[in-house]
Amino acid sequence: MGPRSSDDGDDPPMEIEYEVQEIRDGIDDSQGSRFALLTREFRALRHRSREELLIRYIIHPDNRLYQFWTHFILIWAVHSSCFTPLEFGFFRGLPRNLFFLDIAGQIAFFADIVIQFHLAYRDSRTYRMIYSPASIAFRYFKSGFILDSLSCLPWDLIYKVCGRKEEVRYLLWLRLCRVRKVIGFFQKMEKDIRINYLFTRIVKLIVVELYCTHTAACIFYYLATTLPQSKEGYTWIGSLKLGDYSYQNFRQIDFWRRYLTSLYFAIVTMATVGYGDIHAVNIREMVFIMIYVSFDMILGAYLIGNMTALIVKGSKTERFRDKMKDLIKYMNRNRLEKGIREQIKGHVRLQYESSYTEASVLQDIPVSIRAKISESLYKPYIENVQLFKGCSSDFIHQIVIRLREEFFLPGEVILEQGIAVDQLYFVCHGLLEGVGIGEDGTEETISQFGLNSSFGEIAILCNLPQPFTIRVCELCRLLQLDKQSFMNILEIYFVDARTVLSNLLESRASNTWIKQLESDITLHIGRQESELTLKVNNAASHGDLHHLKGLIRAGADPKKTDYDGRSALHQEDTRI
Repeated sequence: MGPRSSDDGDDPPMEIEYEVQEIRDGIDDSQGSRFALLTREFRALRHRSREELLIRYIIHPDNRLYQFWTHFILIWAVHSSCFTPLEFGFFRGLPRNLFFLDIAGQIAFFADIVIQFHLAYRDSRTYRMIYSPASIAFRYFKSGFILDSLSCLPWDLIYKVCGRKEEVRYLLWLRLCRVRKVIGFFQKMEKDIRINYLFTRIVKLIVVELYCTHTAACIFYYLATTLPQSKEGYTWIGSLKLGDYSYQNFRQIDFWRRYLTSLYFAIVTMATVGYGDIHAVNIREMVFIMIYVSFDMILGAYLIGNMTALIVKGSKTERFRDKMKDLIKYMNRNRLEKGIREQIKGHVRLQYESSYTEASVLQDIPVSIRAKISESLYKPYIENVQLFKGCSSDFIHQIVIRLREEFFLPGEVILEQGIAVDQLYFVCHGLLEGVGIGEDGTEETISQFGLNSSFGEIAILCNLPQPFTIRVCELCRLLQLDKQSFMNILEIYFVDARTVLSNLLESRASNTWIKQLESDITLHIGRQESELTLKVNNAASHGDLHHLKGLIRAGADPKKTDYDGRSALHQEDTRI
């Protein structure tokens, strides 16, 4: 029922009452809407405040305190890596003070688990630093959380609770996952040009050899102690007799003497010297020695191969170090700024770690095959670029085979505002932003460039300085095409050139900068049309029918007139 009109005249208070009620309902609805809006804003604010509070406790990997913690936990990682085999093999005769030291290590690793949930990381795809607590936690859950948690469990206590089952004690080897911290430390040392590379590699090889023999020594002793006490005399150490000294009651011998004897047996077996004073006695020991010697052959080949590589000096890491040394000398000689230094180092390190640069891989392949590779890799991206929408396949092919691939780290500036551009860029992966810089130095984000975007075309096609700065937001994979090659292709495929300019002009609705340059683009299109008409008229004037047919076949219009009002048809009439 609606409000009565004023023409009725009957019962006017009814109309006033309805209007008042309508206003009251509107007020109630407005109050409800405002209350709901305030509630949503309060929840969003509370969620945002909680998020900001969590981010406040996020640790940056370059933080000095965290760097100190990494060195501190590295010491415990070395201790745990060495103590785990010792605890597994000498469990029945290990001094108690070593167990107390191990408990302190477990507490340190538990604290490291907590720190990992608050440690920011750099995204491997975008190279952005991630500070989101949810992303950090999800990444750690997917990577090392399960192993780190299991390695912190008190397996000795679990072993006793489970009725001293030997199978439970095998889970103690999960603690060897901490070796990855030691491996990461050596990898970092190898790339540090302040430390001698030969020294680092030799130390690493020695550590690998000693650790393998240490682990084997503990397993040798474990094989002897897991037999019943009545059969311990039929083991390698129980039956051992060196001179007048007998190891028949080896459990009563000093711990370090037992360990050194086991280590001696492991080293002699690894070196395959075979003095004969220590040898396998039972089947279990024979089986393990066969596996151990087979592994030693692989380990020996690894050690010899690495030593040979050190002498030949041809490893990838060493080439990286030599290149970095030359770059540092160059930067020191020219006193480059710190920001430029970091960008250079980051770019070289990116090439080393990820092998992004493929030009060196393909340099020995013939040009025809390289063209096919480029077409296979890059054509799907170029076909979807808005700038080349509607262009012929031959034109796309000529563009694709001249492309060069390059990667850029976040924060790098590809093109600066106001410079002369000599490269056209296409985005295959990543994100960039266009930034306009005002006269007062203020920055304004104009647009973003993602997959299948292009930039640099305005400055190249219109012969203008770069209108805005292009900066990398995420790790970017870009395809480059130099200006001269691009212009040469446009001269040959002039119809496609007209399509390219039309596409550039059509994008003015979504791009403010292109809209401001609309007159320049239109002028450039008109200039190309005039040049094309002159070519047609010139071919008709000289009677070059072959050239004229080629121009018309490519899309030229013989009816268009030049600056003097003449067309190709006029030229033919004049000749007749």
